[in-house]
Parts: sequence; C-alpha cells; structure tokens
Amino acid sequence: MTVTRRRFLRAGAAAAVSLAIVPRRVLGGQGYLAPSDTLTKAVIGVGGMGRGHLAYPGSVLRAVCDVDAGHLAAAMEMAGPGVDGYADFREVLARPDIDIVHIATPPHWHALISVAAVEAGKDVWCEKPLSRTIAEGRAVVDAVRRAGRIFRVNTWFRFTDRFYGFGTDVKPIKKVVQNGLLGWPIKATVSATTGFDWKFYWSGLTCAKPEPVPPELDYDFWLGPAPWKPYHSHRVHGTFRGYWDYDGGGLGDMGMHYLDPVQYLLDKDDESPVEVFADCPQQHPDACGTWRRIELKYADGCVIVLDGENRDTRAPFLEGPKGRLYRGFESDIPDLRRALAALPDPAPQVTDFSEAVRTRTRFALDERRGHRSCTLVNLAKTAVQLGRSLKFDPATETFPGDEAADRLADQPMRAPWHL
Repeated sequence: MTVTRRRFLRAGAAAAVSLAIVPRRVLGGQGYLAPSDTLTKAVIGVGGMGRGHLAYPGSVLRAVCDVDAGHLAAAMEMAGPGVDGYADFREVLARPDIDIVHIATPPHWHALISVAAVEAGKDVWCEKPLSRTIAEGRAVVDAVRRAGRIFRVNTWFRFTDRFYGFGTDVKPIKKVVQNGLLGWPIKATVSATTGFDWKFYWSGLTCAKPEPVPPELDYDFWLGPAPWKPYHSHRVHGTFRGYWDYDGGGLGDMGMHYLDPVQYLLDKDDESPVEVFADCPQQHPDACGTWRRIELKYADGCVIVLDGENRDTRAPFLEGPKGRLYRGFESDIPDLRRALAALPDPAPQVTDFSEAVRTRTRFALDERRGHRSCTLVNLAKTAVQLGRSLKFDPATETFPGDEAADRLADQPMRAPWHL
C-alpha cells in the first residue's frame, strides 16, 4: 500500500492519541513500576531463614532452591503458583529471566554461590556472614568487581532499626562519633551490658554418633565444599552453626549484626585490625565452643572488645578520651542531645536494594564493606580456634609468619568445588 502524506498525518495523529491515553503504570516513572522494570528473584536455601526471604519487597519471586526436598516443598507451598523449584542452584543461575539471587544457605556455601551468581550476571542479596573465611570474602569482592554487579549483605543495623538492646538506632551514635564528641581513639564494648547476646548455645556436639541420612536430604550436596563428615541431625539445618566447617557459633551467627555497625561508627570500612587477642577455653577441632573475651585492635589505637562473660557490668558501649556513651544513649557528656541537635547528620546511605539494582548504585552494606566487617568475625574466630593472640596485615589479609592462622584464613574446598 502506498502511504500518502494525508494517510501519514492521520496515522501520526492516531498514534499521538493512543500514547496520550496509555496508563501511567505502564510507562513507569516515579511512584510507578513499568512491567519492563519489574525485578525478578530466586531464593537459594529455603530453610527457616530462607523462607523469610520469599516475601522481601522490591522483586517478584520466580524460583526457589534447596537440597532438602522437605524445605523445597514447604517453600513452594508458601510461594504459590508460578514459582519453580530446584535442587541444584546452578540450574537457577542458568535462567536468564532472574535478576537477583538471594542466598540463604549455611555460610560454607555463601562465597561459592555468590561468585557463581555474579559471574552468571545476577545481582546478589546474601545472608550473613558474608563468608566463612577471609580468603572466601576476598574472592567475593573481586568477583563482584569484575562482573560489575550489585551486592548486599543481609544485615541492616548500620542504617535502620533499633540496634538490638542498645535502645536507639545507629544514626545518633554515628553523629556523636563523627563530630568528635568522644575524642579519639575509641574503645567499643559489645556485651550483654551494652545490649548484645553472643548466643553461646550455638555450640556443637563433640561425641555425636553417625545417623542415617534422611531420604529427603541430599547430604553430599548439603556439605558441598565442606569436608566430608558422617551425618548427624545436629550438624545440619537449625543447629549447623555449632560447627567450624559451616559457621562459627555465636560469632558467626551474630558477629556481623553486632560488629558491622561498630565498623561503620568508627569509620573503618576500608581497614581491618592489626592485632587480635582471645581469652577462651581450648576449642574442639570440629565443634564450636565458648569464649571469654576477644579484643580487636586497629593501627590507630581503636579497640573493639567482645565481652562474652559480661565481665564489666558497667562498661560503656563507646568510650573515648572526652566521654562515654552507655546503653540507652546515656552519656557523661553534659547536654549531649542538645549538642547533637546543632551538629550535621551522617552522610545519607543507599538503603533500598531494589533501587540500587535499578540505578546500579552501591548498596550501603555492599561486598567491600561486608567483607571488612565479616573479616572482624573471621579474625575473632581464628583467634578462638587457635586459642592465642594474632597479628594481622590488613593490606595482604594474611597473618605474617603464622602458618597455622593463614591455613584457617584460606582453607581448601572439597573437590570438585572451588572458587
């Protein structure tokens, strides 16, 4: 058909009218989400923690994955129609229609799946702790940078919510520190007195007898990169945190929740401690135990004290040469709240992960900051496992002249798994 000028103008006018009446929700923009902008996700690891990720806002669930058929069935029932189930995370990563991968497996899988996910072009929302070893954390940082992906660790106390038992969120505490009201260097004490429970009930069994593997669990796949050990129900699912092969007891469970905000408060996102001191009973080689006191010291004199025994029942949370800040935001600084009102707020943070993905902007707790705060946890774990003080080189992320500590910082994975 020949297109005349009159026919062209008539068609153009019709097109203009049709564009004018397109619903706003279809075009997208502020306050609206166009269908083409809808983010999709998969959740890998759907035990108790992972099933909590199913309803996290900002994306549409497309797939769930678990090596336990019972967990998988429960997650699919919760998710409803239109969600596919998998037993192998690699099949999930192969799907081009998934934008974000949530990783809620036990920690011995976190780094390996994170690296595989970003190499497959996915953005990642990973449970804490970021990694089980320092070397695994560094591998995640490097992989995310190479792939140009967006990453977040699933702890949020540096930017929202009341900071456990402290009695306030982190923002006013940051304001106190950054404006020099406490002076420098600062000592931070993380204990029951200052509002934090180290959960020593996350201890492993030292004499567990082998049990039959339940038919719904692929135990070899659950172990994955971890050393092979005979199955016992206490080693998996809700109690795996009590074993060094998979986590690190209460340190692994709560360490990033408690210590990442301290790292942020002290402005230590780009450095790590240079010394670690541990006072603890001799540890079992397999099962995590308790500890009494751990100290992490930075080159500038700042110290983070983990008081497992709650030895100092009058300890401030933060203490500097100019003043102290106690639980409940009490302080020996006169008129602290009035002084704060006249001082500048901390710099804003990117705290909406979906928005970070859309705009390709670093999230507040990304892989780099998360690796640093997870290194605090892994340094503490290493000192407890060895039962002695350590010296650490933050530049090389090694323990100079300390072969035993370096072996714990960079552990081999069980074949065929590797980073």
